[in-house]
Amino acid sequence: MFFMSRRTLQTLPNTDGPPPTVAIVGPTAAGKSAVAMALASLVTGQIVNADALQLYRGMDIGTAKPSARDRDLVQHHCFDLWEVAERGTLAEFQQHARDALSTVVHAGAVPLLVGGSPLYVRSVVDELAIPPSDPVVRARLEREAAERGGPAMHDRLSRMDPSSGNAIDRRNVRRVIRALEVVEIAGSYTARLPAPTSWCPTLWLGVDRPRADLDQRVTERVQTMWDMGLVAEVEQLRACGLATAPTASKAIGYQEVLMFLDGELTQTEAQAAMGAATRKLARRQQRNFRQDKRITWLGADSVAHATELVRKWETRQA
Repeated sequence: MFFMSRRTLQTLPNTDGPPPTVAIVGPTAAGKSAVAMALASLVTGQIVNADALQLYRGMDIGTAKPSARDRDLVQHHCFDLWEVAERGTLAEFQQHARDALSTVVHAGAVPLLVGGSPLYVRSVVDELAIPPSDPVVRARLEREAAERGGPAMHDRLSRMDPSSGNAIDRRNVRRVIRALEVVEIAGSYTARLPAPTSWCPTLWLGVDRPRADLDQRVTERVQTMWDMGLVAEVEQLRACGLATAPTASKAIGYQEVLMFLDGELTQTEAQAAMGAATRKLARRQQRNFRQDKRITWLGADSVAHATELVRKWETRQA
């Protein structure tokens, strides 16, 4: 069976090429991590994170980061790469994650790439050219956005690159700024992901739930996070620069708790806003992943189904 031992790996051709990978994807709160944990014990797997916010140190409760117990049971990779005040980039993550995939394969294990962002998952397993970045240009554009407002920046983008202006929601100021940055550096910006071309052999497995079930899980998750100490976590991170962090401050949960701490929302309002934002995110993730026909959606007994698919896929890779 492929990946099951160092001896097996040594007998296979092209083991130094792009590492065969199992991608476990789906909307937030669907249960991807639970499936990955169970699958890892059955197929000798290790987990590689593709959740953008779990890359930040200290953002544990609000991102549903794996517990210390889970990390003791199964080896995890690509967590806690950056301080909360840093701006991690997709290009940096891509390199970290691909290195982790190779590390897992050479250890004789199956890489289980787990995440809910199509962009972050695809940046690892697909041929995805990441547009250039310039921190000086980005900082200037952010200052201009703070002074002039998001709509004015979107108007500028529409003049400079009409196709991107049409494709990007004018309310998404962060994405507008990124598009302007790329247009200024490279001359144009593609607002949509290209047709997928695999960088490495990948088995795509999808975890999802009926809408009502998913909504209930989101509600329960929000309450659990508050009960576990999300407010205290945010207070601690605010001392480390969370409130002005370019990425972390906009994260669902952290943004609402910051508003609660500043007196802009009551606890009930903050929890409701957090739940609404999470459900909206889950809907968007469902739509995006459902468009990718490479994904096999797991049945009710998701772990057994996933194990069967991985076993068959390993045999084909050998």
